[in-house]
Amino acid sequence: MKKGCTRRRLSGIALAILLSGCAVGPDYQAPELELPDTWPAHIELDQAERGEWRHWWRQFDDPALNALVERATQDNLELEVQLARIQEARAQLGFADAELFPSVGYQAEATRERTPGASIPIDIEPVQDLITSTNNQFSLAGSLEYEFDLWGRLARQREAALATFSESVFARDAAEIGVIADVVTTYFDLKNAQYQREILEETEATYEETFRLQKLRYDLGDISELSFRQAEAEWRSVRTELPQVTQQVEALKGALAILVGLTPRELMSELDYGDTHLVEIAEPRRLPGFLPSELLQRRPDIRAAEATLIAANAGVGVAEAARLPSINLNASLASVAADASDLFTDNARAWGLGASIVGPLLDFGRTRANVQIAESQVEQADAQYRLTVLTAFNEVRDALTSFELTDQRLNAVDAQLEAVSRARDLAVLTYDQGQTSMLERLDAERSLLSAKLDRAEVQSERLTAFATLFKALGGGWQDTTSITGEEAI
Repeated sequence: MKKGCTRRRLSGIALAILLSGCAVGPDYQAPELELPDTWPAHIELDQAERGEWRHWWRQFDDPALNALVERATQDNLELEVQLARIQEARAQLGFADAELFPSVGYQAEATRERTPGASIPIDIEPVQDLITSTNNQFSLAGSLEYEFDLWGRLARQREAALATFSESVFARDAAEIGVIADVVTTYFDLKNAQYQREILEETEATYEETFRLQKLRYDLGDISELSFRQAEAEWRSVRTELPQVTQQVEALKGALAILVGLTPRELMSELDYGDTHLVEIAEPRRLPGFLPSELLQRRPDIRAAEATLIAANAGVGVAEAARLPSINLNASLASVAADASDLFTDNARAWGLGASIVGPLLDFGRTRANVQIAESQVEQADAQYRLTVLTAFNEVRDALTSFELTDQRLNAVDAQLEAVSRARDLAVLTYDQGQTSMLERLDAERSLLSAKLDRAEVQSERLTAFATLFKALGGGWQDTTSITGEEAI
């Protein structure tokens, strides 16, 4: 008795192992990368609460910018495309999950058929009349089909589908970061162009007044025509620059409108871009601190590339499993009767049970080629992952350098602007005293205008450097403790 129990127990274990099978193909292992231990020493990353940097653009303390970013994350068409990809990947993952379970179906059928006696090769009319008949048949059946996942083909398919779903989620987050950064930098460019237009308008008004005064002095014979024409030339030169800057302002408004997802009707109307002045935008003083290795988890483009690598790696297992035989089980239970009232009686009961083994015997290298294709896709995905990581670190390096250099350039241009302002004031004073010519005064005015425009440009570059650094560091992305692809379904 005990021996029989042991035999049955061993048989059950063997059956369980047979049914569970083993997944063929390589298990995924993250690529080994040589990462720096710390960031470059020339920039200091202060520690800050990461939760504050989930919405990093709010550090600029601009309500108009906050409203534009919020609208962009809701209505941007590029993000809508990415959201549709997530929905597609979620459906594919659901299909892969369903493949792990049996397929149960049903069929109901009712037929009425007349069998002609003339179809029988007996040329005796009484016999033909006897054979001729009209029959009814009613049937109701249920069926079950199931594939034993002996080699883990279905499991690998699900692994690939889950990775593809994760890739779509990460790709959407990467697109969102890109859109937000584009909105922020375009907004800064717009404010810069508006500020430059304001400077040109003020300068144009000053030059016009100078021209008017010079014309009066010329009419009175106090100055030569050369001095008068020089003042006129400078005034008209500034006037020619204004339309170009105004065109730039309108072009940036259109670019910003597209980023925030305006409709054509809204695009033709005036959008509220806020009245914040460029110099009023606050500069963040703290940056999120983390180790270089954490960048692999913070940047969604890196995680998307890794998810693609995981999916490709699982594809090798799917291709290898296709070279092995598959075992399928099918079962049916039905009730068939000539009269509907006889359905579900003992005499109407019918059932069937079967199993099949299907596998390639001679395919002239088709399945082997599929494995080689899958392996080459892994090599491509691995190279793309490493390239994405290298590009990400290069972007951080460039952003850190730009962040530091714009700070140095801002200090330099402030000192230049102060010096040029003093020189201009002295030129005006000495000109009024008759010690210098109009040309020298106009040169000083022109230098001051150039310095003011440079100051606006550098201020915009400084703010853009902040936004670029936040983007490069994975700003806007969830913390490393964020939910996984499994939990997001």
